[in-house]
Amino acid sequence: MTTYRIAEAARLLGVSDDTVRRWVEHGTLPTTGGSPTSIPGAALAAHAADLAQAAADPSDRLSSARNRFVGLVTRVQRDGVMAQVDIQAGPHRVVSLMSAEAVDELGLEPGSLAVAVVKATTVIVDAPAG
Repeated sequence: MTTYRIAEAARLLGVSDDTVRRWVEHGTLPTTGGSPTSIPGAALAAHAADLAQAAADPSDRLSSARNRFVGLVTRVQRDGVMAQVDIQAGPHRVVSLMSAEAVDELGLEPGSLAVAVVKATTVIVDAPAG
């Protein structure tokens, strides 16, 4: 069974060590009971999934796309006819390259609410060695 120490769990969830300790104290996260305190990997994964509930999608249309990231535009960088748009969706930074005309039509600027839709034919998964 894979387990994670408090500091590792905090880093993976993007919270402080103290937050993980509070979750353990309140029974939100179980521990293995050993020393040092360890959290079972399956429980940590379930908690991460609960925390990752995405922001509500502001569009009122149906779509077959499943990889949708709702977030805030953090940067728009123009270079002639093209632009780079950075979106912060929770802990994820999504970068899109599009025409400057599309940026204008969508009214994208830092602070704008946006939905990044990702279409990928390949997903690569890495795991730590050892």
